[in-house]
Amino acid sequence: MRVAFILNLVNDDLKSKGVLFSIHDEDVPVFRLLRMRARRAPGLIEDAKEVLLKLFDADAEYSADTLEGIYVNLEKVSAQVLSGDVTDALAGEVLGAIARHEDLNGRIRRNMMDTRRAVSFMMRSKMLNAEQFEEARQILRDIDSLDSHTAFLFDKINFLMDATVGFININQNKIIKIFSVASVALLPPTLIASVYGMNFKGFFPELEWAYGYPYAVALMAASAVVPMWYFRKRGWLK
Repeated sequence: MRVAFILNLVNDDLKSKGVLFSIHDEDVPVFRLLRMRARRAPGLIEDAKEVLLKLFDADAEYSADTLEGIYVNLEKVSAQVLSGDVTDALAGEVLGAIARHEDLNGRIRRNMMDTRRAVSFMMRSKMLNAEQFEEARQILRDIDSLDSHTAFLFDKINFLMDATVGFININQNKIIKIFSVASVALLPPTLIASVYGMNFKGFFPELEWAYGYPYAVALMAASAVVPMWYFRKRGWLK
């Protein structure tokens, strides 16, 4: 949600309280939080600039809580991914959850960037007194710590994304391996059937043999079973 602020000072001197206007389409949780704190502590806010700084401070605190929630949810996703038993259905759910967390983390990072620019502008414009200036510096330090936290979450998200895609590739490779082994195992029976399917006249002793057909079928079955037994013994079918 986008919020615009208009700071209107009654006079040019720093002692004026002024008025802070906010433009937004919906109610913002940070505004409700600040109203609750102002009711509990009547002397918390003295002028419009103090309101703006408190809003930025509450916004940083709210963003920190949201980042903590993202980290907790990513830990749950990490436990699912690193369990080793990742099916295609589970991988789809994990990728969807990771995408949502990545989008939320990116919006928080952009919000902190806008807040840093606004606080820096207030400090450069010399509209703050000494106490407010120190409060603004503290807000910037909190934002810097949140930036490092969002960078850490981006790295974790990329790791989980790569791990999930890796498990998907492993599942696909297992399927491809099964088809490859099956095709290789069926090559000898195909060769035998091709040989005994030829109708050449001449020296073909099994052609007139009464047990030629059962012999050919048994030979094809044995030529298919032996490679499968060998592949299973070597562990290629796991």
